[in-house]
Amino acid sequence: MIKIRVGCDLTYEFAAPTPMVLMLNVHPSRSADLLAPDLIRGTPIRPLSIYTDMFGNTCCRVVAPAGEIRIVTDTVVADSGLPDPVAPDARQHAVADLPHDALVFLMASRYCETDRLSEFAWSQFGKTPEGWERVQAIVDFVHNHIEFDYLRARVTKSAADVAQERAGVCRDFAHLAVTLCRCMNIPARYATGYLGDIGVPIDPAPMDYSAWFEVYLGGRWYTFDARHNEPRIGRIVIARGRDAADVAISTTFGWNRLKNFTVWTDELTQAYQAPARERMVA
Repeated sequence: MIKIRVGCDLTYEFAAPTPMVLMLNVHPSRSADLLAPDLIRGTPIRPLSIYTDMFGNTCCRVVAPAGEIRIVTDTVVADSGLPDPVAPDARQHAVADLPHDALVFLMASRYCETDRLSEFAWSQFGKTPEGWERVQAIVDFVHNHIEFDYLRARVTKSAADVAQERAGVCRDFAHLAVTLCRCMNIPARYATGYLGDIGVPIDPAPMDYSAWFEVYLGGRWYTFDARHNEPRIGRIVIARGRDAADVAISTTFGWNRLKNFTVWTDELTQAYQAPARERMVA
């Protein structure tokens, strides 16, 4: 068992009072693992309204004031310290046998255009064995096909764009892999959260806030990561959805500028004591 301190520090600038929806809390599926309150703190203090969206993610509504607002989260999560599960024998379900709530993850979505990539997917992966081996073949392809490049990322880039341009960031790897899986009738959903350099060599340009994807095989969801293409330790999910449009860390309804974005994901080697304010709130 290990303990991981996760959080972020964001500063936005607004021209006028502006509604926001934030998706920054650890996913409810990990709530039992929280060792400190998972709070969103804003400066200046503003009223917050918490709700759960259609995919089970925790969301926070706030009206930011004109000028700057600083938003901070900081918590500690207990983790097994084990890498992502690997199940080579996990079977692929016939579409007719899938649970109702998995069907939406076979459909096209904002960044995952199954109609544009279906013919390619079947020509590329149609002869691979169904199930885990087919998903791994898709992950291998995306991992080898795409170059990681911050400078070639953009918010409008879709899976079809990624396939053609062959470059992007972690969200682009995930979008392409999700789309190819859906084309092959494998339910796939986009996931985002914290992923620090735990159990791997330190990356000089760490990507503590990352994207990966999950597929439904053998009656459960399994994690895959097309960017890294290896099981990782300490993956802490924040949100899941059809693609990045469903899990944005912030959605703003007016002009704004992000002035600071700091994220941390650190394994704790000493006993952790929550700050006095957090102990009082808890």
